[in-house]
Amino acid sequence: MKLPGHDAIARQAGERLVTHRVELPRQRVERPLFQVTKRVLMALLVLVGTAFIVYFDREGYTDNSDKSVDLLDAFYYATVTLSTTGYGDITPVSDGARLTNIFLITPLRVLFLIILVGTTLEVLTERTREEWRLNRWRTALRDHTVVIGFGTKGRSAIQTVCATGLKKEQVVVVDPSSKVIEAATADGYAGVIGDATRSDVLLRAEVQRARQIIIATQRDDTAVLVTLTARQLNRKAKIVAAVREEENAPLLKQSGADAVITSASAAGRLLGLSVLSPSAGMVMEDLIQQGSGLDITERPVIKAEVGKGVREIEDLVVSVVRGHRVLGYDDPAIGKLQLMDRLITIVRVSPHSHVAPDLKPLPQD
Repeated sequence: MKLPGHDAIARQAGERLVTHRVELPRQRVERPLFQVTKRVLMALLVLVGTAFIVYFDREGYTDNSDKSVDLLDAFYYATVTLSTTGYGDITPVSDGARLTNIFLITPLRVLFLIILVGTTLEVLTERTREEWRLNRWRTALRDHTVVIGFGTKGRSAIQTVCATGLKKEQVVVVDPSSKVIEAATADGYAGVIGDATRSDVLLRAEVQRARQIIIATQRDDTAVLVTLTARQLNRKAKIVAAVREEENAPLLKQSGADAVITSASAAGRLLGLSVLSPSAGMVMEDLIQQGSGLDITERPVIKAEVGKGVREIEDLVVSVVRGHRVLGYDDPAIGKLQLMDRLITIVRVSPHSHVAPDLKPLPQD
């Protein structure tokens, strides 16, 4: 396997200086112009309301200049009062006017000031809310799926897994690009910005409590380092990794990957099959695309199937998983199905299903 050169090492070291953080899916946020306009209108509403309160009780106020208070004076008094300027040229003199100032105008003044400093308060509230959401998310996150790399391979892999019923709340995406994480959070996934070869970044994704880890990095050497780190943090998780070169697959398995997919070779074989038999290529592509047409699924053997042969059950079985061995449907070692066996079958997906595919077994010949 080719190791990165000096330039690549320097680039990776530079990337590690980037602050890594967790990004949760965000709710719809109002535009800044709309927020400012809404606050201005609210402030004006409070100002107008205060002015009319003063005007309706104008007999209880006195103006040092002409001893009377008109509508303009009411707006002037409301402005200097709400802004806490308080020149003192217009003052409440009656008991009713003073009670009105205590129980109405003072709360309105507080509300006016809250609106004026609303941006600062909103930022503080938003930070508190995000911190609370993050703590709650970390507490509830168990047996989730971590996806390292959200490019074409990573995105397709998680879409396939989610098509079988996995909730988006149970997926965490790790990628060094903030734009990629923004795309992931926009799709409803939680994201961690950072270099996945570092254990502290993977710990932020709670990889130590994950059930399965999908490694879909752009470089094979990065995939090896991520696999080693992830396996060190989680000994029980199922790790599936993708590599470009087939010669690097054994190294990934030695690093702790349970399954390794060679993307370049797989694409090449599919191209070759499509040239030799376009129909066979279409069938293979249909099997690869989860959630439509034909799908390959794995399920446990039910009690009614125990003791039967592979061809005696209704589903179209292609392999039997027994322990750590995968046996072909025609392998004599299968014999009779056992309760602990798992079947890899081809099923037809209902076109009316949108969340989890409605799987219908294909009959055996």
